[in-house]
Amino acid sequence: MQIGRKIYFDKGTGVVIQITSERAGSIVEFTEDQDFEMYARLAERVKETVDVIALEYGDYAQDFIEGRLTGVNPTTKELLFSYPDPQAPGEVTPPQPALSVEVAALKERQEASEAAILMLMDFGMM
Repeated sequence: MQIGRKIYFDKGTGVVIQITSERAGSIVEFTEDQDFEMYARLAERVKETVDVIALEYGDYAQDFIEGRLTGVNPTTKELLFSYPDPQAPGEVTPPQPALSVEVAALKERQEASEAAILMLMDFGMM
């Protein structure tokens, strides 16, 4: 069995309160109520002010390796990461959507563009 991370965050601000780890093997998946009992940061909060995003096992793996989760957009529930800034060693980028999501979107757009070009070539328009 494989269990993904859970990201608990403040509903109003998007500040991350608790991240549960990914687990695999002979394990038991905990409910949100059990998480509120186990984690001190959750136990001290009013449950109605907290929201959660349950990720699939392996989701955002590269983003968690290379960056740091800095928050959640409370409106869209989009995860926001900071990454080491390649232009300024030792600095980090401002919070931004996960690079893995942006890369996937760019690949999709590139494939669509290539398909459109091939169609135009087939019709002799290029």
